[in-house]
Amino acid sequence: MRLAAMTTTKEPQAPTPGTSPAAPPDGSPEAPGALPDTTPAAPPVTAPAKPARDAPRTIRELRLARQGKKRPAQKPLENPLRQGLRLERMPDPFAFVLFGATGDLAHRKVVPALYQLWRTNLLPHEFMLVATARRPYGDDAYRADLRASLDKFSRVLPIDETVWSEFAKRIVYERGDFNDPVTFARLSTRLDEIDVEHGTRGNRLFYLATHASAFSEIVAELGRAGLDHEMHGGGWRRVVIEKPFGRDLESAARLNREVAKVFREKQVYRIDHYLGKETVRNLLVFRFGNGIFEPIWNRRYVDHVQITVAESIGIEGRGSFYEETGASRDFLQNHLMQLLSLVAMEPPASFEADPLRDEKVKVVRAISPKTPEEMRRDVVRGQYGPGWVAAEEVPGYRQEPEVDPQSETETFIAVRFEIDDWRWAGVPFYLRMGKRLPKRASEIAIQFRAVPHRLFKESSTDPEPNLLAMRIQPDEGMLLRFGAKVPGLGLDVRAVNMDFTYGSAFNVDSPDAYETLILDALLGDASLFTRADEVEEAWGVVTPIIESWLDEPPPSFPNYAAGSWGPPEADKLLARQGHRWRRI
Repeated sequence: MRLAAMTTTKEPQAPTPGTSPAAPPDGSPEAPGALPDTTPAAPPVTAPAKPARDAPRTIRELRLARQGKKRPAQKPLENPLRQGLRLERMPDPFAFVLFGATGDLAHRKVVPALYQLWRTNLLPHEFMLVATARRPYGDDAYRADLRASLDKFSRVLPIDETVWSEFAKRIVYERGDFNDPVTFARLSTRLDEIDVEHGTRGNRLFYLATHASAFSEIVAELGRAGLDHEMHGGGWRRVVIEKPFGRDLESAARLNREVAKVFREKQVYRIDHYLGKETVRNLLVFRFGNGIFEPIWNRRYVDHVQITVAESIGIEGRGSFYEETGASRDFLQNHLMQLLSLVAMEPPASFEADPLRDEKVKVVRAISPKTPEEMRRDVVRGQYGPGWVAAEEVPGYRQEPEVDPQSETETFIAVRFEIDDWRWAGVPFYLRMGKRLPKRASEIAIQFRAVPHRLFKESSTDPEPNLLAMRIQPDEGMLLRFGAKVPGLGLDVRAVNMDFTYGSAFNVDSPDAYETLILDALLGDASLFTRADEVEEAWGVVTPIIESWLDEPPPSFPNYAAGSWGPPEADKLLARQGHRWRRI
């Protein structure tokens, strides 16, 4: 039987009413007698598409979707011993690029701080110090120069030769001009090589220990060379900028804009070494970690606050610098304003950088602006003349090298501020700073109100109001003064002191402020560094004071002798409200 005989012909089916007859297959003749079909061909029929499922909604769907997105990150192996040491964690491997590496600040503070951190095992093994300056040094010559500086300025002496030997291996010198793009291109190549050879993983901290006039050009060149970029998995980049940050509000705002063109705010660390001192750091713990102090830290119980920074030294051969700076720019705008904000701030939502700095900024914004008349009444400036300090005769400021013989630069300033908020309204804050005073001392004194009623009338003297004094330097600690009965048959009340010092209480080696702050910058903790808006708000308070002097006649300088506690007008500033400066 032939296969063809088994095939059957399928009968054509009548079209469904309302539809066109089925078209014959392509290339086949039309059926005999059929009329040509002139209706357009219907589009091909496709199965209806399934409606797209909405985004995950249930907890299970969301969890599964999130797990599907997770990819294992390729991270370098971590050293488990970095966890659980004296600090919460050790810094990541890094390269420390020090601009102005041959200057006084680098030799006195920055490098000795790095050495101490290395000595106390607080730096990772994968660490390199890249020193950058204009002088024609080689690696060995620069290391020898640093070694001589450590013998003078190290906090712990003598220098441990074994520790120094390991530390010195991690120091290299890169010569160049800060305004030369070739310098930064060469620096970028050197850092890439260090990442490969020493395992620093692209983490870089740029420290600007230069004159303030070089800040803008260094930051700009870092940006042009691409050294500011933080790429995923490519390491962090941070910049530490020393003070003074600007000379007035306008210059500070301009510098902030120039820095912001290159670095994000979270990459910028504006350093004020006073915030690294142990007592200043403990002030927050003292206030917010003890339930007995915060309830009385307000206008109801505090009569006034005094913040004093006294220095027995002069200008130490920095005449040209101090002529352009003065006490207001050198101390009032930064150190004193920082201490004021820490004393007066509200409790932050958390002990993290931004909540902490938010509250500090609120304090500075709440400082009452002064009229021209209030400027003359509430601000005292002075300049030291010849005198005696620590049994040594010293020259006056105008006799110092590189100082104008008719200089109007202030070496002493005292200011009365008021904070216009619910906590402190009506409480005066007295701030003072001076050169060539009798002793070196910095302190915050909280003077509480006197008791409202003299109950012990038999006492020969009135009880003194309670006082809380926080010593910032040199003997860091705290003192609380209160009244107590003198032993005996009578009822005589005298003031006694309860004194606490860090050295005797904890018997530990307190780190230098620069050690604390450099380590915080390496760990990415900006809590003790000033933010852009905080800098500008502080200048907004100090700049009008400086500008008000320009409209005044020349001051009668010098108006206090070296070795005294400043001009008599500073005492009158407090005496108007029945107060007096605390004897330090």
